[in-house]
Amino acid sequence: MIGRLTGLLAEKNPPQIVIDVNGVGYELDVPMSSFYNLPSAGERVTLLTHFAVREDGHFLYGFLTESERFAFRQLLKISGIGARTALSVLSGLSVGDLAAAVARQEVGRLVKIPGIGKKTAERLLLELKGKLADATGATPIVAVDDAKQDILNALLALGYNEKEAASAMKALPPDVGTSDGIRQALKLLSKV
Repeated sequence: MIGRLTGLLAEKNPPQIVIDVNGVGYELDVPMSSFYNLPSAGERVTLLTHFAVREDGHFLYGFLTESERFAFRQLLKISGIGARTALSVLSGLSVGDLAAAVARQEVGRLVKIPGIGKKTAERLLLELKGKLADATGATPIVAVDDAKQDILNALLALGYNEKEAASAMKALPPDVGTSDGIRQALKLLSKV
């Protein structure tokens, strides 16, 4: 079992990367949440891994954090969810956002992820309930300020991804109203 790799990042072709470990190149599939935080090609990197042996081959998946790997493994335990779907979920939502969506039972957030339909989203919410927050150490905020939630939903509806929306949300004052918050967030995002 391969649990961790440390080496030089040889190639980056989303969602696949190659890590050169003492002359041996390991191909790994990584969620986009990890991919965006990888160093440049040629730099040293350490990734936690999940090794899967199937009929059609051996596959290696890489993660920058233990919480991502744990969430990936929890997703794989769900009937009908394979590695590609699990990577898709972790590429569409951070582990904290996934844990919060599960805690709030937000089907709408999961169906925005490519390949996740309403029935699959409902099954994910049911199967993951209570499993992510405990092990990741993340404490999802169940009661979120309505204005902040409305601003976030508006940004997502306008086509911004979770990462962009989250960075804009962090820059907003804590007591901002919905319409002012949306306006300020859009100004911040237009400068990027």
